[in-house]
Amino acid sequence: MAKIIGRKRHSIRKSQASALFAGLRAQIGESAALFMDDRVEILETNAGFALYLINKKPQLMESADWVFPTLQGLLEHPVMERRVVVDSGAVPYVVNGADIMRPGITSVSEDVKAGCPVQVVEERHGKPLAIGIALYDATDLQEKKSGKMVKTIHYIGDDLWNVEF
Repeated sequence: MAKIIGRKRHSIRKSQASALFAGLRAQIGESAALFMDDRVEILETNAGFALYLINKKPQLMESADWVFPTLQGLLEHPVMERRVVVDSGAVPYVVNGADIMRPGITSVSEDVKAGCPVQVVEERHGKPLAIGIALYDATDLQEKKSGKMVKTIHYIGDDLWNVEF
C-alpha cells in the first residue's frame, strides 16, 4: 500500500453524519451508537476510501460499499460484532499484514458475511489486530479446513495506522 496522504479535511453536515451512522449500523448494529458524536470530520485520502475523524481521531473508514471502524476506533470502542478470532501463532503474521488463513482461526461470530469487513482479534485478550474483508460467510468459514479466509486491508503499523493529517 502506498503512503496514505490526506487530501481534504472538513466537517460534515448532520444529514451526512446520519447517513454515515446508518451505514455503520448496517455493519455492526447497535454498537454504532458508541461512535456517534456531534462533530465528525471527513479526511479524503488517496487510498480509495475516506476516513472519518471523531474527536480528531481516525475512527471510521468508508469505501464505496461499506462503513466500518478503523483499528483505532475499535481499540477505543470495542465491539463484539463481525469478529474473526485467531490463535497466538497467527498474531505475528497478522500484525505484518498477512491475510488470514483457516488454520489460524479459532472462532467466528455468526454475523460474518462474505464481501463485508470484519475485525481480526487475538484470542487471549480480544484486542483487534487487523481489519479485513471476509471471503466466505460464517458457516463456510467454520466448515472449511484450509485456505485464505479473510483478505487483510488494515493492520497495526500500516500506513493507515500511522496516517498524518
